Amino acid sequence: MAGVSDPQRYVLTFGCPDRTGIIARISGFLADHGGMIVEAAYHTDPDSGWFFTRQVVRADSLPFDAAGLRDRFTAVADELSTESSWQVLDTGERPRAVVLVSKAGHCLYDLLGRVASGELDVEISAVIGNHLALADITRAHGIPFHHVPFPSGGKAAAFAEVRKLVEEHDPHAVVLARFMQVLPAELCEAWAGRALNIHHSFLPSFVGARPYHQAHTRGVKIVGATCHYVTADLDAGPIIEQDVIRVDHGDSVEDMVRKGRDIEKVTLARGLRWHLEGRVLVHGNRTVVL
Repeated sequence: MAGVSDPQRYVLTFGCPDRTGIIARISGFLADHGGMIVEAAYHTDPDSGWFFTRQVVRADSLPFDAAGLRDRFTAVADELSTESSWQVLDTGERPRAVVLVSKAGHCLYDLLGRVASGELDVEISAVIGNHLALADITRAHGIPFHHVPFPSGGKAAAFAEVRKLVEEHDPHAVVLARFMQVLPAELCEAWAGRALNIHHSFLPSFVGARPYHQAHTRGVKIVGATCHYVTADLDAGPIIEQDVIRVDHGDSVEDMVRKGRDIEKVTLARGLRWHLEGRVLVHGNRTVVL
């Protein structure tokens, strides 16, 4: 994801079992086509033996577009490993996100502000809420708001409607901005690697509901937030980003909630940016952020 004045770039991310010659093969492939690499990062995980890389190439240095790069790199990826996982992002295509909300608005307000100021280059195609509390602020930013109630006994139909609305936009990210509903397994699978959640706890501590109340009871000295990918295992998906803030014995639950909101919105915005920039590589239930 590039700024308005930045030249168009292609972001290639790649992962496979480590072996000799991976970097040489990828850089050689790009060099053979005149590709100018302007950013490169590498990591090998000694525990899994897996290699990760993120390569950023000036689009105008290649004789083909992003689709052509994908077509040609397929053979390279297959040659390096049949287990490889990779993608090519085009910064010339503005990424799209759909945001799911309930009543708490601090994360949505923050994202809307960052987009409006140009700090976060993403098109928020729609906001979907199971309450109407955030409809006015969404529409004030010129973004469609869809109200999907979740009546008792009607959650399956509600989630089917949410899925329909989300997939109409084919988003690069589905952002659960304090959306207080647990995604069913079929949606977790359909949106795997695209659905991001902000959990108001420094996971894996205090999983589930009312984590600040749990933290207050335990007498913790820090509270935090975790941005992670959504999986069928509640609050246990691959972690993208985390942050904390200090609290003390004099803080009430309400104080913790207030302080925690500041951390939640910053952590979510940071995690979403890294996701859209292709910086987050997932392997199993862990991430590498390059």
